Amino acid sequence: MRRVGFWLGFTALWLAVLYQGGRTTALAQATAALSIAVLVVHAILALGRVRAAAFLAICLTVTFAIENLGVATGIPFGAYTFLVAPDLPHVGTIPIIVGPLYFGLGYPAWIIACLLLGTDIGGPANRRELVFTPVVAAFTLTQWDVVMDPANATIERAWAWFESGGYFGVPLSNFLGWFLTTWLFFQGFALFAYRDRGRSRSVRRSPAFLAVPVLLYAASALCHLPPLLDPDAVVVDAGGRAWSSADIRETAAILALFTMLPVALLALMKLAGTGAVPRAEREQLDGLPSA
Repeated sequence: MRRVGFWLGFTALWLAVLYQGGRTTALAQATAALSIAVLVVHAILALGRVRAAAFLAICLTVTFAIENLGVATGIPFGAYTFLVAPDLPHVGTIPIIVGPLYFGLGYPAWIIACLLLGTDIGGPANRRELVFTPVVAAFTLTQWDVVMDPANATIERAWAWFESGGYFGVPLSNFLGWFLTTWLFFQGFALFAYRDRGRSRSVRRSPAFLAVPVLLYAASALCHLPPLLDPDAVVVDAGGRAWSSADIRETAAILALFTMLPVALLALMKLAGTGAVPRAEREQLDGLPSA
């Protein structure tokens, strides 16, 4: 009954992300907050308390530091500012919700990268994994920004780019900055976990359990399909260039279907295969977390 209850609740959350994840409404923000809370609990169970805390701390420290640098100097993202959540507390000049959102997609991106490369999700076991896993995770997370940034900068007005870029007002520098930022916090966690690799910890690694963050990542891709039904309108970016909202939404849907979704499906296929989880760990699997 606990297992059935878990999956019913998770299915409801997954559908909520699918329906609201591509928007900035109050319901969408509540759904994001609940998803992040689920992922924090998942990280504690999957990585252990020490490594989960390290992942979250490194993620928040790096992203808030670089986002503040970006708003102040334009480096490394380009000239921009946040418009979303002006009434919420800020860390420097950055709304407090920004850091948790990095974690909310960054943790699934880490799990996906580990599954694709066959790396232990708790951290790299050798120098090859120490180098390659953060790179794959950074590409996986930056894909999400490529999909969602134009709509949020124009239709949703969550932030603004002062100098219009060629990608519906978003400059190339933004995505280079995203890759750098996310690589830094993934690499930071990989270094921490690599040095901590000898410590024993209690973790859960069943394929069904590891599918949870991957499925939420997939929902973050599919959530760009419902907005396709919204009416078209002309939107103007902060640089003064006009764009079609229908074109922006369709581009986001195309990119999501052919970048984020295939990566998530490949990770799920890895989980379904016999080599998804090491044999020694499969023998000790205990399924889903207790309610």
